[in-house]
Amino acid sequence: MESQKTRTLSQAKRIVVKLGSHVVTHDDHSLNEELFDWLAKDVAWLHSKGIEVAIVSSGAVAAGLGRLGLVSPPATIPEKQAVAAVGQLNLLRHYGEVFAANDLIVGQVLLTRDDFANRRRYQNARNTVITLFKKGVVPIINENDTVVVDEIKFGDNDNLSAMVANLIEADCLIIFSDVEGLYNKDPKESRDARLLHLVEKVDDVVEG
Repeated sequence: MESQKTRTLSQAKRIVVKLGSHVVTHDDHSLNEELFDWLAKDVAWLHSKGIEVAIVSSGAVAAGLGRLGLVSPPATIPEKQAVAAVGQLNLLRHYGEVFAANDLIVGQVLLTRDDFANRRRYQNARNTVITLFKKGVVPIINENDTVVVDEIKFGDNDNLSAMVANLIEADCLIIFSDVEGLYNKDPKESRDARLLHLVEKVDDVVEG
């Protein structure tokens, strides 16, 4: 019998894919070449089926550390933003090259929480992504680390990807992470943490 998850994927016409920093980069902060190659091929296949894909990509800071030959994460916000500026360029250049090898064009979209709070900027962001889709371009979306401060941070790109999915009315959000999935409690702190394969209702367990 076909599962709800399988039905959702098979019927989706617009998908948001979120990639975590530990997925995009290795422990030494070098870019995960195998991941990029696999992703580009899969997105090209989805495009051939008429499915639109937007990618929310973490990894700017990690990629910046690797590009600058740094080992430890920056200690201050200006340092983090400077490293992110270097890493974002390196990250997008790599997306562009690998996707071009699969006859795909990528476009960069950088957002802050303010862009979702202001109606006009929200509409502009939506119109930009939809127009990129119409032109056959794959939007690569990230938080604008070089200008963001704590008051307007998304918290993490999981939150950003969920907001982007709502922004563009996506049918499906797929999150790739070094964590297996959603648990009923933190698996790093509780050995009896249970993986939730399907969430049909957002209750206290899910929110907790």
